[in-house]
Amino acid sequence: MYGTIMRARVKDGRKAEYERTMKEMVPSAEEYGRGLHSIEVAWEDNDPQRIVMIIHFRDRESYIANANRPETDTDYRRQLEFLDGEPEWIDVSFAEYVGKPLSESAAQVSA
Repeated sequence: MYGTIMRARVKDGRKAEYERTMKEMVPSAEEYGRGLHSIEVAWEDNDPQRIVMIIHFRDRESYIANANRPETDTDYRRQLEFLDGEPEWIDVSFAEYVGKPLSESAAQVSA
């Protein structure tokens, strides 16, 4: 499993619009395809406009192929409209997972 961790700050007043746009771009891992396994989204307690996304791909090859698609660049530029500057990206090889798998119910959890 391979992927990236993204951290960015969403512009004030744009959080709900950003969330809608992301759901349009990636309605589900199955619909998106291209080796996408899952996306986890979290909002920081200390700054509710700061997002952290953990994006899992089946393997490094799928991740790189997706990153090199022109459509991915278009989606990225669309995201930038909502962000205060460039996001931080940390590419990672996932090594171990402990705990219960996340489910649809995780999306219903709110602060």
